[in-house]
This record gives sequence, structure tokens and C-alpha cells, in this order.
Amino acid sequence: MPLRDAIGARRSVRQYAPRRFDLTDGKDLQLLADLLWAAWGHVSPKRRTAPSSHNRQETELYVLLPEGAFVYEPAENRLAAVTDLDLRAASGAQDYVGTAAAEIAFVADTAKITGKTSRGIIETIYADTGFISQNIYLFCAAEGLGTVVRAMVPKEALGEELGLTPAQEITLVQTVGWKSGE
Repeated sequence: MPLRDAIGARRSVRQYAPRRFDLTDGKDLQLLADLLWAAWGHVSPKRRTAPSSHNRQETELYVLLPEGAFVYEPAENRLAAVTDLDLRAASGAQDYVGTAAAEIAFVADTAKITGKTSRGIIETIYADTGFISQNIYLFCAAEGLGTVVRAMVPKEALGEELGLTPAQEITLVQTVGWKSGE
């Protein structure tokens, strides 16, 4: 799909079909890998698919699937297991949370950000999250998937489930899946 068309098709979706990424199916695995690469993958060893302030690359993507939670390893374009618990429903209170194929939690390692005030750190991590989130929106529009980014997230509880350190902060979570009725 041309970029202009993807921009025109981009929208937030809040109703999802109960379909999941089949991790044993090559097509679904490739779709998930392509989604994560488009979101925050490596274009080269020093450059990613989205910008980050001073190229700090402080954001990690935690992918919540029915099979468990995983952290995205962009250099290898693969997922590393964090837990085998299905934490999708734990990522928010909206009625569609936990019904979509995946929830992607944006986690910023604030220890990587130096030389900024507390406010500057907050501005940086949310701006960088926004760049990555928009890549997900455009990918989903191009591939016929639904998505919505959410701020209503029980960040402390989800962070504990994911084993995050005090320097790691969840900024937002983005729901991804097949649109209901499609």
C-alpha cells in the first residue's frame, strides 16, 4: 500500500476479532516480525525505523500474547520470553483489552537519558513512544490490522508482572489485532 493510502486508512480500532497470531504458522510469524520491525527494528546497527532523542534508543517493546510476554530484540528481529503468563488483560481496563491478538507495551529505560531535567525525560520518552506508535498505526493500516494506543494502563502492576526495574517506565500500550467483522 502506498504511504499516502496508509496515512488515509490509519485509524484507531476498539473492536477486535478473537483471532490471535498463530506462532506455529509461518505467515502469522512473518506478519508479527514485520510489524515489530516496522515499529522499532534496525535499519542499520546505529539506526532504527523510528527516531529517538539523541539516538539513545531507550525504548523497549514488550509484546503481550496469549502464550506469554516477550521483549522484542530488534538486532535479531526476534522475541525473548519474559513470562509464560497471558498479561494482555492486565494491560488496561477497556473492554477490548485482552481480546485482541497482542498488546505492545512501550517501556523506556530512563537510565539511558542523561543531561535532561525530570520534565525533559518525560517529554523525551513520550515523544519517542509516539514515533514508534505511529509506525505501528501505519503498518496496521497497510496490512488490514486494527490498532489503538492507550494511556489508561495500570503501569505499576504491569511493570511488576514484567519484572521491570525502577529505571524502566511503561509509557503507553498499543493494542493490535484483527478488526471485528473482518
